[in-house]
Amino acid sequence: MASERRYFGTDGIRGIAGSSPLDPETLVRLGKAVAQVFMKGERKRRILIGKDTRLSGYMIESSLAAGITAMGADLMLSGPIPTPGVAYLAKSMRADAGIVISASHNPFEDNGIKIFGSDGFKLPDDLENEIERLLEPGVLDGKAVDASHIGKAARINDAVGRYTVYLKESFPRELSLEGVRVGLDCANGAAYVVGPQTLTELGAEVVSRGVSPSGRNINAGFGSLYPEVVGKLVVEQNLNIGIALDGDADRCIVVDEKGRVLDGDVVLAICALDLKERGLLRKPAVVATVMSNLGLDKLLQSNGISVIRSGVGDRAVLEEMLKHGCQVGGEQSGHTIFSDLSTTGDGMLTALMLMSVMCRKQRPLSELAAPFVTFPQKLINIKVSQKPPLEEIPALATAISQKERDLGANGRILVRYSGTENKVRVMVECEDEESCKRHAAELAAILEKEIGAV
Repeated sequence: MASERRYFGTDGIRGIAGSSPLDPETLVRLGKAVAQVFMKGERKRRILIGKDTRLSGYMIESSLAAGITAMGADLMLSGPIPTPGVAYLAKSMRADAGIVISASHNPFEDNGIKIFGSDGFKLPDDLENEIERLLEPGVLDGKAVDASHIGKAARINDAVGRYTVYLKESFPRELSLEGVRVGLDCANGAAYVVGPQTLTELGAEVVSRGVSPSGRNINAGFGSLYPEVVGKLVVEQNLNIGIALDGDADRCIVVDEKGRVLDGDVVLAICALDLKERGLLRKPAVVATVMSNLGLDKLLQSNGISVIRSGVGDRAVLEEMLKHGCQVGGEQSGHTIFSDLSTTGDGMLTALMLMSVMCRKQRPLSELAAPFVTFPQKLINIKVSQKPPLEEIPALATAISQKERDLGANGRILVRYSGTENKVRVMVECEDEESCKRHAAELAAILEKEIGAV
């Protein structure tokens, strides 16, 4: 579906700020389109807009505001706040929609737009398709309400405070972070205020990095793409845990007290096992993407928990969670969803849930992570100029079938196209690192021959 669209990709609209589709003219049309989609009936509609710390956020916010208010809807502007904060506020403040201006972990030149409904969930395909239709030039050009019905915009001065309260209330009341020493890297992004504030108010001693946004330094050498920064901090200052958020703080990568980086698979396993041990996992299953390590399956299955695989992206994870009634799901990249508490990935909430396990068990993070044995994994990305159906390449299908028979239950092969780039990805997991490299290289060679690498 996403590949047939002009504007929406796998996770909202992305691009270089100032260029299509993030140019002012298109953004005004987008504001009109969003207002039009949610303008059902006579009631005045309210739309919430939040953003990260990118310089271009001002331009994008103003352009969207022009289109939205021109159609008669009112605006609530939160200023910089994490993506999950917008999802929470859209629901708690009874907005008709919530818009996030962010390009997540991308550099500051990029930006993007995600849209949530009044229930805090990302929009379904049918609504995104309707917005796509209305975005086409000429559809809404010249359309606006009369002067007496133009919408207004107002700042929500306590948006960060409201979200902080939500995060604190999510942390078990019988527990405290008193005595826990935390290294926190906010990537100079959306959590630069709410992150340190939440942890400090829960009693933790916080050593922060990446909390001085300039508009141009988001994700620049800090955050979840550079967990070694907080890892070094943890070791140097003898901290209990390191937390590295991305630019919009919807995901986190953690570091144990020894400075070892733990990805989203390890966090997912620790939290799922804790729920199971306490009898709170209503269904013995979690959702992980096709990219998650086979070590996750092995550990959880040995403890009576099955792993349901989804497509890549937290939206795909959530869809499978809702379909199967799972409470926990996530991605290796650090998106973790706790469906009893949130409607989307939340880096700060994930960190709090992990620290609650540490506090409850009074065990260091390295010990909690010890049972997770990561299978060697080799990933090769190949740039291509075309994307013919992979199943229609006989040589590839034959090779994959043979290799899967050779690997058996202790190996896994995944070949897929990127949803956002002209690339084909080859991933091989097995018990032996050299075998991983060999199998992946052989499959990559077939793809380069059959499709042609750029």
